[in-house]
Amino acid sequence: MSKNTWREKLVKRNDLPRVVPIPAKMQSRLGTGTMVVPSPVEVDEIMRQVPRGKLITINDIRARLAQQHGTDTACPMTTGIFAWIAAHAAEEAAAEGADEITPYWRTLKAGGELNPKYPGGVEHQKRLLESEGHRVVQKGKKWVVENLEAARV
Repeated sequence: MSKNTWREKLVKRNDLPRVVPIPAKMQSRLGTGTMVVPSPVEVDEIMRQVPRGKLITINDIRARLAQQHGTDTACPMTTGIFAWIAAHAAEEAAAEGADEITPYWRTLKAGGELNPKYPGGVEHQKRLLESEGHRVVQKGKKWVVENLEAARV
């Protein structure tokens, strides 16, 4: 059995998106109501729309997904995993010579934190963000983009 490429993982549907009741074990954090479990492509599409000089957080993506699907929230776990898949798919495409890739480095964790799970880790994301004019600073063990609010889409 051959292993799927990152781009194959990105387009795999797995009956997603799907709207479900917020599971009981998540209600203390997310409240009650409905949540969308997005498809990887939906997450990638939002990430692709972030222009140079602007930034978005995973929570911003979740809010957009919830609005698009008319739900109370979007699943935090799958949204984060699908952003990670989109990042690896982008690097895979770049390695094969693609001119335009998803600018995944513009997608941050909550509070503007860089994502150590993206390709090349924090160092690579930091370098890409700084090349676009963002200032990245260390806060404790985390790296964050300074003035996130001014750069948010």
